[in-house]
Amino acid sequence: MIDRVKNLDGIHNFRDYGGYQARDGRLKTGALWRSGQHGGATPADLAAVSELGLSTVIDLRGDSERREMPCLRHDQFGGLVLFAPGETAGSELAPHEEAGRGITTADQAKAAMTKLYAAMPFRPVLIGSITLYFEALATRDGPSLLHCLAGKDRTGLAVALLHRLLGVHEDDVMADYVLTNIAGNPQRRIASAAGSIRARYGAGMSDEAIITLMSVDPMYLETATAAILDRYPTIEAYAETVLGVDASRREALAERLLA
Repeated sequence: MIDRVKNLDGIHNFRDYGGYQARDGRLKTGALWRSGQHGGATPADLAAVSELGLSTVIDLRGDSERREMPCLRHDQFGGLVLFAPGETAGSELAPHEEAGRGITTADQAKAAMTKLYAAMPFRPVLIGSITLYFEALATRDGPSLLHCLAGKDRTGLAVALLHRLLGVHEDDVMADYVLTNIAGNPQRRIASAAGSIRARYGAGMSDEAIITLMSVDPMYLETATAAILDRYPTIEAYAETVLGVDASRREALAERLLA
């Protein structure tokens, strides 16, 4: 699993989420990338990303996040960047930042993140962004990159939806999701967020709470899945009704993404 991770200095959680066995084949490698934001990318990072030949970048962040930390691009980048205007989280904050409000302990942080995941599949602007994601994968040639702020919550949900729609085994769906916790340099990723989270919510937040906010837990994705299945009979029904991913679009995804 760790072999799919690119260790970059200023872009966290950068990895290939292809290569898994699916229902009708195996997901291509080198075609599906995910990461956190690129606002702190070094020149070497940008050069490494440029070598991937990305044709499409789907940015799941909200407007305020893009204003505060615009992503850096290599001067030879010629791809299309897609996003839905508005705020994809419940406020102007990323999910892990939003969950930090009033939190001091790890247990409180876990409860807050779990609550956020129950609502995440139904946030209108995030739905718009994930709809663009599936449309791009079904219609555009070339490698793509999906990212949000930390590359773990909004990105994790969208990737899990794609994997499930293509029939990736649930063990692999979850393994890819929790890879966030060891991908690259998680200590540096967590430390990079600790200052801003404490500045926003106070110095009383424990180190364990920060780690919890900046990590993922199987319970979070299971909560989002349960929330979807509480309203829709299947993931496919949710994807078709909410995201416009009907049978023909699923076929197009399989044709483009499976080897």
